[in-house]
This record gives sequence, structure tokens and C-alpha cells, in this order.
Amino acid sequence: MSNKPMGSIRKIQNNCRQATYLIEKRQHTTLTSKEYIYLIIHLAGCSVCRLFRRQSRQINQLMQHIFRKSNAASHSLDDKLKQEMQEKINQKLSP
Repeated sequence: MSNKPMGSIRKIQNNCRQATYLIEKRQHTTLTSKEYIYLIIHLAGCSVCRLFRRQSRQINQLMQHIFRKSNAASHSLDDKLKQEMQEKINQKLSP
């Protein structure tokens, strides 16, 4: 039995993982030419990542609005909560 379908699925997952990373990176900094071209090509063929990009933009805009509207200094995460969040992220990302 061939592993081609599973290999294709893993390749797509890795491509989407890279694309979502670049989508987030682009909101905070400038992409290299290579990254930008990769992202544009990927988004042209991936409706899931296009949806992620729209949702990510909306979330970022809402968060910016919330922090602009209120006193940003009064909103911060304590170190314990940050550590718990990082642990959860690491658990989700580990294979």
C-alpha cells in the first residue's frame, strides 16, 4: 500500500503551517521577497489560509481597538498566566 496520500496530506499541513506563520509575521514586520512570493502563491490556492488571514486580521484589529480604547497599562498578563499559556501552546505543537 502506498504512503503517497499521507505524504501529500503532511506536505499540505506543513505548507499551511508555514503560510499561517507568514500571515502572522506579516502583520508585525516586513516579509522577505521569498516569503512574500511563497505566501501569495499559497493563498492563491488555499481557501483555508485565506480565511485564516481574514480572521487573524479581524482579531488583531479588535485587540488594537480594545487596547487603544482603554488604558493599555492596566491590561497585562501576569507571569504565571503567561507560563501556563506557553505550556499549553507547547503541548499543542508537540507531535
